[in-house]
Amino acid sequence: MTEIQARPNRLPWPPLIYLAAIAASIVLHLAYPLPFIGPPLSDILFAGGGLLIIGVVAIDVSAIRTLQRAKTTVMPHRGSEHLVTNGAFSFSRNPIYLANTMLMFGAGLMSQIVWFFPLGLIAAFLTQKLAIEREERHLEIRFGKRYRDYAKRVRRWI
Repeated sequence: MTEIQARPNRLPWPPLIYLAAIAASIVLHLAYPLPFIGPPLSDILFAGGGLLIIGVVAIDVSAIRTLQRAKTTVMPHRGSEHLVTNGAFSFSRNPIYLANTMLMFGAGLMSQIVWFFPLGLIAAFLTQKLAIEREERHLEIRFGKRYRDYAKRVRRWI
């Protein structure tokens, strides 16, 4: 059995990537703060950020519960025991990574730290390259046609 069949990655890249992006956003803001939109629009954006973060919690809870009910791993560097296509996985093949990106944007809106936006996009790109593409190969090898049919029905992000 090849490594990609057993598990998609050696390291849990997504949480490491997003934590690094959050830390870099804060450090860059302290070193080189960028201007943010002023009131009253900033108040509306703050509320929008709060709504995004509520969405993050809802998506994460739904995805994690769905994975637990299917008795498969939540850890991104471990192999999947079962193909999960319901719950949050019925609208995104990667709802937890989508929620991580939404968290970056929600944090940016609420904190008024502009760096969260470009670094959120960079984190999403790196997650796709270092984790999602390997996870998709793992799932295709492991579940074959069932995964390919699912991938045709449900988009990678949204």
